[in-house]
Amino acid sequence: MIHYKTSAEVELMRDSARLVSKTLAEVAKVLKPGVTTLELDKLIAEFIRDNDAVPSFLNYRGYPFSSCISVNDVVVHGFPNAQPLREGDIISVDIGVIKKGWHGDHAYTFAIGDPGPQVMQLIRVTKEALYKGIEKAVAGGRVGDIAFAIQEHTEKKYGYGVVRELVGHGLGKHLHEDPQVPNYGRRGTGAKLKEGLVLAIEPMINLGKREVYTESDGWTVRTSDHHPSVHFEHDVCVKKGHADILSDYSIIEVEELKNPHLFTGQAIELPS
Repeated sequence: MIHYKTSAEVELMRDSARLVSKTLAEVAKVLKPGVTTLELDKLIAEFIRDNDAVPSFLNYRGYPFSSCISVNDVVVHGFPNAQPLREGDIISVDIGVIKKGWHGDHAYTFAIGDPGPQVMQLIRVTKEALYKGIEKAVAGGRVGDIAFAIQEHTEKKYGYGVVRELVGHGLGKHLHEDPQVPNYGRRGTGAKLKEGLVLAIEPMINLGKREVYTESDGWTVRTSDHHPSVHFEHDVCVKKGHADILSDYSIIEVEELKNPHLFTGQAIELPS
């Protein structure tokens, strides 16, 4: 069942989404070689609680951490651990919060040092694909329009592997709501998009093949060929004519550019 939000509820969700963005900005401040993802998870949990919210991932269906931190060939749901990050690693940090009963949930991929031009292109193209999908999150469209836009830009244009097993989703009082939002599909198919629908749109794109597998912990998803994977995610409300992006990457990007240990490559021109 799809739940549509009132204007007041959307503003509460914007607060939750922006707290996720602010938390990701705190991560961007401290990322460098030698930092462990366990240390990042502790920082994330403390910052969320200091801002009158709770980490929504912690104990969700038994998940044992406050964040998902996925390094290199881990697509999503990576367990924070005590292994130090290294020069050339790419790190997807996925965070959820509950504030005043409403969820925020999005992700950002960082590069520590220079991972090489192929991986930097994958990061750039996946981020571009997210915004191309968001452009289709308008009233009167279909979920398949979002899916097609992401697949066309990543798989059809660049030959990347678009993960099929994991998808975006509705968001609200619950972390996962209807409808599901795949990153592949056909235009004009899927649920109709109406005003007040809030979606977490999240392309998960592999440098190599699209196939993935889940490790024995039941959570960690890796690429089958162990090539890198990139994950970006925004919280978006469907509107007439244009989508309303509730999360705010600019908060993260400011800190990313300040950190000498993070590699951003060429600037990406994002839609206004």
